[in-house]
Parts: sequence; structure tokens; C-alpha cells
Amino acid sequence: MSPNYIAKRLVMIVYTLLVVSLIVFAITQILPADAAVMMLGENATQNALDALRQTMGLDQPVWQQYLTWIWHVLQGDLGTSLRTGQPVGPVMFEALGRSLLLAVLSIGLMLVLAIPLGIIAAVRRGKIADMVVSLISYAGVALPEFVTATIAVLVFADWMKWLPPTGYVPLTENFPDGLAHLVLPVCVISIILIAHVSRMVRSELVDVLHTDYIRAARLKGMSRGHVLRRHALRNALLPTITIVALDVGYLLGGVIVVEEIFAIPGIGRQLIVAIQARDLPAIQAGVLIMAATYSIVNFIADILYAWLDKRIQYD
Repeated sequence: MSPNYIAKRLVMIVYTLLVVSLIVFAITQILPADAAVMMLGENATQNALDALRQTMGLDQPVWQQYLTWIWHVLQGDLGTSLRTGQPVGPVMFEALGRSLLLAVLSIGLMLVLAIPLGIIAAVRRGKIADMVVSLISYAGVALPEFVTATIAVLVFADWMKWLPPTGYVPLTENFPDGLAHLVLPVCVISIILIAHVSRMVRSELVDVLHTDYIRAARLKGMSRGHVLRRHALRNALLPTITIVALDVGYLLGGVIVVEEIFAIPGIGRQLIVAIQARDLPAIQAGVLIMAATYSIVNFIADILYAWLDKRIQYD
């Protein structure tokens, strides 16, 4: 892998974030919200509103407001919340940590279940096991998060009383209780991921098992299990990296619904609160952080893909 490729990918990340910042800044400019009115209240005098707008730079041209905002972002200042009056950066990054915890646990559960399911379906293609895995995959894709979350809360929290229905407890404060609060949201998020990845693993493994080099390995007398482990799985699982990276986009979007249902103070829920309150700096910071996270994860996936498959050379 050439350094030029890494440099180009980093430049592309910067370019992507620049475009995202332009879009989100433009959108927040047309929202029906006046930052000065939100901070001082509707009963504030016109002189007070004008003075605050001048202090905040709201009386400047839009392009100048954008340059000022992006310059502060580059210095690590994501702005001050209109709702709380506190810097939005620490709040959003703390919320991002909770969302990433959900994402990591969900991806871990997905890999533990989806890869074996995909292997079983591919090895027993056309049999009952394959049909069962396919049925699970179709059901996982068809059911949206709010449906599976509602069913999970009704069954495991309300009826069986096994798990808490909502809330969040930091693992550092009470690990067993915090883990119990994470079980339902992690399982709900993982369902669609398992459906996507198991179908991908099955499809890729079926193709690999019918290649010439697999047939040659079998003709040399290697057992089916040995061929599957040493030759087929490595090549069949490579596209899974790309699927997992793309699913991060789903995680950043789908986790918003899950966090709202289970009352988890992640970045998705913070963004919903900011939108409801017309908290423009918080909206801008939340969207920008989510876009940066997605871009970085895809960059890591590209690097990992090339590292695992030595045939790939990025020029």
C-alpha cells in the first residue's frame, strides 16, 4: 500500500467533512430559529437582541459566519449550546462514546452470530439449515428498529421482567446493572447487522467453494473442513469488512431510534434534543462529529482490507 494512497484518502476525508460542514451550516441557517431570541427569550428588548447578535457575529454575512464557525471548529471549539449555555463539544463527545459503545458491542455480537450462520447456510446450501438462516435474514431486514425494540421491551422487560426496559447506567459505576441496560438495545441494533452480514458470508462462501483452487485442494486429498478453514473462509470473509464499514452508516442512523426508545443519552438522542430545541450549534456539532466518525471508520476499513488481502495494491 503506497503512502500516496493513504495521503489521498486523508485528503478525501477532509474534503468530505468540508462539504458536510457547508451543507449542515446552510441547513441550520434556514431553520426557523433565532439564536438571540432563544438565549434572551421572547420578551427581550430589540436593543438587547441587536447587541447579542452583534456579539455573536449574527449580523455578519452568512459566508463570514461560516468561516468564523469553521475556524473555531478547527481550533476544537464546536460552539456553545443555545439551550444550556455550555460548550457543546464535551457533551457531544461524551455522548459519542456511549453511542460507540453500543456500536462496538453490536458489531461484536453480529460477528459472533452472523459469520457462523453464513457458514452453515453456505455449507448446507439448499437444505433446512440454509432455509432457516435465510428466513432469519429476511425477517431481520424487513423489521425496522422501532418494531423490534417495542417487541423486545414488551417481551423481555414487561412480561418476563428479565431486563430493564429503558435507561443507561455507566459500566464504570455499576458494571452488572450497566450491562443489563445495554442488552436489549445491543440486540435490537444487531438484528439487521446479522441479517446483512450472514447473507453476505453465505453468498461469498458459496462462490468461493465453487472456484478452481478449492476443487484442486479437494483433489489433493485435503478434508472439507481443512479446505474451508485454510482456503475458503479467508477469501470469503474479506467482503465482510466492507459490509461492516458500510453498516457503520446504519449504526449512526439507526442508533438514533434505538437511543430514543431506550432513553440512552448517546449522540443520536442528543441530536434529537438539539433539533427539537432548535439548538443550532449542537446540531452542527452533532452532524459533523457523526460524519467524521463514518469517514474515519471507512478509511480504517480500506486499510484493513488491503492489509488482509496482499493481492490488493492501492496506487
